[in-house]
Amino acid sequence: MSASRDTAGVIAPPPLIYIGFLLVGWAIFRFANPAVVGSDVANWLSLGFGMETLTRRFVSLPLIIGGLLLDGAAAGYFRRLGTAVEPWKPSTVLGTDGLYRFSRNPIYLGFAITYAGLAIAMDSVLVLLLLIPCLLVVDRFVIQREERYLAAKFGADYEAYRARVRRWL
Repeated sequence: MSASRDTAGVIAPPPLIYIGFLLVGWAIFRFANPAVVGSDVANWLSLGFGMETLTRRFVSLPLIIGGLLLDGAAAGYFRRLGTAVEPWKPSTVLGTDGLYRFSRNPIYLGFAITYAGLAIAMDSVLVLLLLIPCLLVVDRFVIQREERYLAAKFGADYEAYRARVRRWL
């Protein structure tokens, strides 16, 4: 592996992938025009959870805060190890302790939890449903590339870790 290619080669910064899907969902949810897409489709696109605002806050706020705390704790662990959190930078150490004992991807899990909380806060079933293709993109174009990179860089240590710890939970 050459020094110039010592990265996972992800397609985009993962937070931007989650934010992109969230914004596309919000835009469709917000601007669905019955005259353009038909009233039945517009009604489906604007489908909410049917929760009162206070209930939505009670459900969404813990998800948002919990997801952000999970992200912060996992990123802090990488910082303490002295390795990059960003997947477009070289990894210098394989982190297998802390939250990484339970999930190989606690940061992406935190992003997904935060996303779900924001979708509920927006009262948009459509935005929440877009989390599924978002996770597929993250899996295919981020996680799989990271895993190939880590296997090439850390060899048997990474493979042993991978066999012992699940990808998400």
